Amino acid sequence: MNVSKKAGHRFGAHRVIAPPGTMPQNAWKLDDTPVPFANEILCDVDALNLDSASFAQIRAFCSDDEQKIAEHILATVRERGKQHNAVTGSGGMFVGRVREIGEDLRGIDLREGDAIASLVSLTLTPLRLNAITGVQVASGHVSVRGTAILFESASWSKLPPDIDPGVALAVLDVAGAPAQIERLVRPGMTVVVIGADGKSGVLACARARARLGRSGMLIGVAPRASESATMLVRERIVDRFVEADARDALSLSELVSNEAPALADLVVNCVNVDGTELASILCAKDSGTVYFFSMNTSFTAAALGAEGVGKEVTMLIGNGYTKDHAAIALQTLRDNAAVHAYFKKYYAFARPAERLL
Repeated sequence: MNVSKKAGHRFGAHRVIAPPGTMPQNAWKLDDTPVPFANEILCDVDALNLDSASFAQIRAFCSDDEQKIAEHILATVRERGKQHNAVTGSGGMFVGRVREIGEDLRGIDLREGDAIASLVSLTLTPLRLNAITGVQVASGHVSVRGTAILFESASWSKLPPDIDPGVALAVLDVAGAPAQIERLVRPGMTVVVIGADGKSGVLACARARARLGRSGMLIGVAPRASESATMLVRERIVDRFVEADARDALSLSELVSNEAPALADLVVNCVNVDGTELASILCAKDSGTVYFFSMNTSFTAAALGAEGVGKEVTMLIGNGYTKDHAAIALQTLRDNAAVHAYFKKYYAFARPAERLL
């Protein structure tokens, strides 16, 4: 049947196979048939970028073995019709080229053959993989041959010509972080970024510095003085760097209070491990704000933790979508040569093998 002549549900509910009545994100299985409905976009997929929490879990489960990682991802996608990590509940995003645009969407600013990045999670994106041709363990990039469907409601971004596609993919995967920082940070504030050494943490620090100027204080937190953390200090993006394990709430809060006795107006959590909710809360002043961008966040732990220590803070969920988030994230990269150089070193696409799996 030629399904491209009729429209599906704008949120993709027509692609849900099981369980009945669910939406694509929380469904167990999606229909990944690579034929677009009239209000869908069919893309040829070149690469996936798994989110940090998901890829860290898969790496640990597969003992950093590229072949096993590839097998694991293929098995997930074949079983579920999407890349949806059953342990972390998270996915990632893809880059590829537009193959076909459904008839009802022909007026949008997109043409067949355009290179794009999805700005919606792989947990709700119908995905079919024919092969995995490379796994970059250090970056979370997975080179593939396959197809994906974008629903009418899905966000996407054309790939910029001035930024390597792998770098753009890495940045756009965490675009919500710097965009939310743009909204939350004001000059004069004290800001703490926990997990400052990762993709989202580096971009959050860079955007916070731009908003603060030379006012206020920006403190970066990471478990060790890694290359990215050293870069943040060297370039004076952060005012202070605290080396600590954020799972040790008391220790971290004491170290932060040594640098900022009044504690933080805003704490941004960008980690990819469990158990950092209470540390984030304790680093914030009363009536401060904690922005949980991390997909490892337990909101039960956060709510009960704040209650247990008698801390009145505003806690925000790390919404991956914010208005103009792609443009803000990419401009943050353009505005910071050292940050851009770091991303190019670690996230630029490597040439994939002819076939890994």
